[in-house]
Amino acid sequence: MDAFLNPELLPKETTLFAIWLLGVSLGLTACTATCLPFMGTWILGRGGSQLQALRDTGMFVTGRVFAYSLLGAIAGGAGVWLSHAMQSGFGNAVIGFSSIAAGMWLLRSSQAHAPCGVARSAGSTPPLVLGFSLSLTPCAPLASLLAVCAAAGSVKFGMANGVVFGLGAALTPLLILLPLISLFGKHLRDNRAWITRWIRWGAALVLIVLGLRRILLAL
Repeated sequence: MDAFLNPELLPKETTLFAIWLLGVSLGLTACTATCLPFMGTWILGRGGSQLQALRDTGMFVTGRVFAYSLLGAIAGGAGVWLSHAMQSGFGNAVIGFSSIAAGMWLLRSSQAHAPCGVARSAGSTPPLVLGFSLSLTPCAPLASLLAVCAAAGSVKFGMANGVVFGLGAALTPLLILLPLISLFGKHLRDNRAWITRWIRWGAALVLIVLGLRRILLAL
């Protein structure tokens, strides 16, 4: 993690392909372990169709790509300041509040009955926000990305690297696991209408607890 604080430890010229591979290394490893408890719980509690699960997964990935592009741009313009900020617990706080908000959405949606179009649009927000916030988790690949962007000293270069990194991180087993979790939830609810509300409430409680834990880690 020394690269987080000292971009001189990294090569001066890093290709976009190397940045993409760095993102892939994150997507195939730490991303799954970190994000599955949050997104898996969301997908199970949401109780939507397979199409809805794919849509939520797409929104989650979109949030991650947007977050990495923004982080890269900030690191390119602000230098190592962002690296220090990422180590302060800020990321855990954002993840915590996002998880709690997703849990509250599940609780509210189990009581309020909005029109289908409105509910579908509003329901896309938690996966997008979770994808964005979970990208703020400090890790070695992200440390390397920020160090490269900081060393370059260019907002445009930093954003380009962030987008490429995010596209690499998008190649994650979650693309398969989340639809499978949705299918599992569907089988649980088949001919058991009474269990739907309990699954949703249970998932909401888990998301809130996960969020509180992250906030405590940030303190």
